[in-house]
Amino acid sequence: MREPRHRVLPLVLLLASAILGAYSCAQGGPETSPAARPREVAPPAGLGADEMSTIQVFQAASRSVVFITTSALRRDFWSLNVFEVPRGSGFVWDTGGHVVTNFHVIAGASRITVVTADRAEYPAKVAGADPDHDLAVLRIAAPEKELVPVTVGSSKDLKVGQKTLAIGNPFGLDHSLSTGVVSALGRTIRSMSDRTIEGVIQTDAAVNPGNSGGPLLDSSGRLIGVNTQIVSPSGAFAGISFAVPVDTVNRVIPQLIAYGKIIKPGLGVHLLQDGIAARYGIRGVVLMRVAPGSAAGRAGLKGAVETEGGEILLGDVLTAVDGEAVETIDDLQTVLDRHRVGEQVSVEYTRDGKKRQAMVTLQELE
Repeated sequence: MREPRHRVLPLVLLLASAILGAYSCAQGGPETSPAARPREVAPPAGLGADEMSTIQVFQAASRSVVFITTSALRRDFWSLNVFEVPRGSGFVWDTGGHVVTNFHVIAGASRITVVTADRAEYPAKVAGADPDHDLAVLRIAAPEKELVPVTVGSSKDLKVGQKTLAIGNPFGLDHSLSTGVVSALGRTIRSMSDRTIEGVIQTDAAVNPGNSGGPLLDSSGRLIGVNTQIVSPSGAFAGISFAVPVDTVNRVIPQLIAYGKIIKPGLGVHLLQDGIAARYGIRGVVLMRVAPGSAAGRAGLKGAVETEGGEILLGDVLTAVDGEAVETIDDLQTVLDRHRVGEQVSVEYTRDGKKRQAMVTLQELE
């Protein structure tokens, strides 16, 4: 009896496949061609000392770096969902759960989440903020074993040309490392509150959106700054980025942890707006009102007075503090920010066209 046709056909195809395979092998087909085989792997030459150092710094310091997401009270037009998006980076300050970042990273957020190096997520609360220096402290309830504080260095002894490393979360790409050098020192930038931040570090280490609030490290892995701004016409890295110097950070953060704000030293005065002073050709900061019993009042400084005829006579004009010229209110605040409440400063001023000098013990500003 003949086999059904549908059973014979697969046997024919099998024989044809075997014949073609044999022909292919005889002709040196792709299975045996040298060009189709993997290339031989060359043995590694070994990492250089600089590479090894960079790897070790990254492995150690990255455990201190966290990523920050926030939810703002904004809803998607179509879905009405509240979005939670990566906003920036930060780093562990201590084993008490304090995390340092930029103020602009968490500004306006209704909910903040911190993601640690081991991918654990913790809700965070703002422990303190200083918009003038673009710094903020968050608090998370993480186990102490998961908190690896960053190693703190100094920015006063930095040199242009020394190596820098930036670790952060650019564009949501976690634990990214970029390297460069200190390209300039002593820069000034403007904060969100339009105040001047002094002593800023300029680096060419690539810093992009998402790196904000992350650490800038030296070659030994010490914190030397907090990445905060870039200079770019496109919004992405273009070769220049700035970091708030660690000496400023180390002065501000303990106050934010202790008080939730900066305890600002001042003179206890009300000042004439810079624009008005400039229209009158005055170079300096004009005292309009000196509060009774204030630091300036105890030092003998005087504000504006009104004559019997209704004319306003301007008060003392501050021209220098501790030998440093002050021409604007921002200049004065910048100099005073270097001091603490209770410290004395030398103030130079003019009254009735005569130069005078006084020692003022700084008071806490409300």
